[in-house]
Amino acid sequence: MATVLVTGTNRGIGLEFVGQFLERGDRVLATCRNIENADELNQLRISHSDLQLFELDVSRNESMENLPRQLGGEAIDIFINNAGVYGPRKSEFGNIEARVWSTVLQINAMAPLLLTQLLIDNLRRGKDKKLLYVTSKMGSIDDNRGGGSYIYRSSKAALNSVVKSLAVDLLDEGFSAAVLHPGWVLTDMGGPNALIDVNASVSGMMQVIDNLTKEQSGSFFNYDGNIISW
Repeated sequence: MATVLVTGTNRGIGLEFVGQFLERGDRVLATCRNIENADELNQLRISHSDLQLFELDVSRNESMENLPRQLGGEAIDIFINNAGVYGPRKSEFGNIEARVWSTVLQINAMAPLLLTQLLIDNLRRGKDKKLLYVTSKMGSIDDNRGGGSYIYRSSKAALNSVVKSLAVDLLDEGFSAAVLHPGWVLTDMGGPNALIDVNASVSGMMQVIDNLTKEQSGSFFNYDGNIISW
């Protein structure tokens, strides 16, 4: 039984992570921006004593700083940074605004590192020491054949770079860090034309997490376990 912290769990991939970890008997610490409005999470909490909910808005530093205080000395075995945003759909050349771009970078690339720094004492107490960050294949520079989507692409490329450095810096402490591409998933963000459902995506990513070794730390994984080029 592991203790797993998952961010961005009110719907979609995050909510599915919570459900699947609970189903197999793990203890889950789940965060979302507004617990009161997270109906499905609250239903899970009623039926699962191993689920705890915490409010967290990764766009606000004070909210992130409050999370470690709420957790106290809780040991976290697996950390899954799922919280993220796409930003404006029409982020094409000639249509980019600095204010919007900086907001997406803050949530997708800066907050994951800042939150990891804040939680590091809890993570050091964990036994598995696995750090996973949900990214996107759109953050792969090598895979970019379509152009456009400047804001989202750049935010996920920045996240990938952050996690690569984390993998190097924390390796001697026994941590394994990796980024996960969930596939093109049928969610509010993925849209109706997506190729797989959240169950298949999360099941695949959980296998990657379970099999992650220190030798693989710093890798860019597809949900099916295949390596994606940076």
